[in-house]
Amino acid sequence: GEIEQHSEHILYRRNHTKYILDDIITADPGMEQIKNNINQIALSDSNVLIYGETGTGKELIAQSIHNCSRRYSKNFVSQNCGAIPANLLEAMLFGTTKGSFTGASEQPGLFELVDGGTIFLDEINSLDFGLQAKLLRVLEEKKIARIGSTEAIPVDVRIIAAINKPPMQ
Repeated sequence: GEIEQHSEHILYRRNHTKYILDDIITADPGMEQIKNNINQIALSDSNVLIYGETGTGKELIAQSIHNCSRRYSKNFVSQNCGAIPANLLEAMLFGTTKGSFTGASEQPGLFELVDGGTIFLDEINSLDFGLQAKLLRVLEEKKIARIGSTEAIPVDVRIIAAINKPPMQ
């Protein structure tokens, strides 16, 4: 259909996205305002928090922000934080060092792999507090450390996070 025509576009396949701003089709004034906001938000390099109930198109919004930004030629990676146990998610996000746990190898995490691009963390409200604290450190210092290492690795990643419950709750 209409959305699939862009998914074959070489640029959007290369950066691992499927959606662009034109894929948000609406006659609703509230959604039109959101589309205008996306254009403005994309121009900044600020991290973004998206709130919306399950199934409302938060990833479509996140991909649109990425594809309207200066990071559009870099990777976009989406990770649902509610779908993976905390210890595995931590290894996926931050990477591991050889010997940090049984069978661990030198593995870069998503933050290193997406350097220069955007990482979309869906259902971030399901993260445990320890992982939230590590994520806050990434936001503040723009550095990560692989599990089992104290070496700080600089990363240039825009974080777009999403929650499916009202933020004040």
